[in-house]
Amino acid sequence: MEGTNPVNKKLVTALSGGAALVLALSGCGGGGEDDKKVDAWAKTVCDDIQPQLKKIQSANAAIQRAEDEQDSKKLQQTDAQAFQEIAEAYRALGSSVQKAGAPPVDDGAQTQKAAVKELNGTAKAYEDLKTTVEKLNTSDKSEFAAGLKGIVEELKKLSTSGGKALAQLQAGKVGTSMSQQKGCQRPTGAAVPEPTA
Repeated sequence: MEGTNPVNKKLVTALSGGAALVLALSGCGGGGEDDKKVDAWAKTVCDDIQPQLKKIQSANAAIQRAEDEQDSKKLQQTDAQAFQEIAEAYRALGSSVQKAGAPPVDDGAQTQKAAVKELNGTAKAYEDLKTTVEKLNTSDKSEFAAGLKGIVEELKKLSTSGGKALAQLQAGKVGTSMSQQKGCQRPTGAAVPEPTA
């Protein structure tokens, strides 16, 4: 029987893959593009993004700190709270991209719409994970561990399925401009763990 500890560690690994969706924003830099409209759009979005990236990192860190937690009830509460915070952050990111309007590039409106849909979809997926973890039976450790395993699988799917629209949003001039904005750069201090599994 696999206890909750090894499953918690897998949860942390799977979660770090999901965070890469947004943290890809801090990717490449410096194309030397001097398009003021694109820069202005990127600044609008990036100013809103930084607090959300920090929120996601903080939630990931909470799950990481709980990876050796023996008390199923406490672990359940930590995970549920973290998933809620991550969902709220993704929803806020979707609102930021929506509010900024279409980026001033070819197919900007379509790119914006797809990115908003993807961010909201990710938020919904984390809300569903929160509901799932809250329903797990904490009085039976092996049953709880099995339930956590299912959540790990969902997180893995989430981290591999998303990202296409966000990648599109961060392509070309927009991506170059976003990567130069302070708000779109990885928050310092809380590094995202590299997946080990």
